[in-house]
Amino acid sequence: MAGSAIFHRLAAREYRLAKEWYTSRSTSVGQRFSAAVGDAVGRIEQSPESLALLIGPYRWARVRGFPYILVFREQSPERIVVVALAHARRRPGYWRRRR
Repeated sequence: MAGSAIFHRLAAREYRLAKEWYTSRSTSVGQRFSAAVGDAVGRIEQSPESLALLIGPYRWARVRGFPYILVFREQSPERIVVVALAHARRRPGYWRRRR
C-alpha cells in the first residue's frame, strides 16, 4: 500500500462545497458523491503510480459518476496530497500554484 492521502485546504473546501451542492439537490445524491470521492481516494492510496499523469508530478483520478477529478501528487512514500477536487469541464489548471 502507498501512503495516506490528505486534502490541501483548498481541495477540502472544494469537496465541502460540491458535497453541499449535491446534498441540497438530494440527500442520496450527496451521499453517492461522498462515496464516489472516497472510492477515488482509495484508488489513489492503493496505487498512485498506476493513475494517469496530468502534468509534472501531478496525477489524477476520476470521481466516478460525477464530473470531477481528484488531482494529486506524492509528497513522500507515506504522504499523498490531493491538491484539487476539480470540475472536469471548468477552469483547467487553476490549481497549479497549490503546494
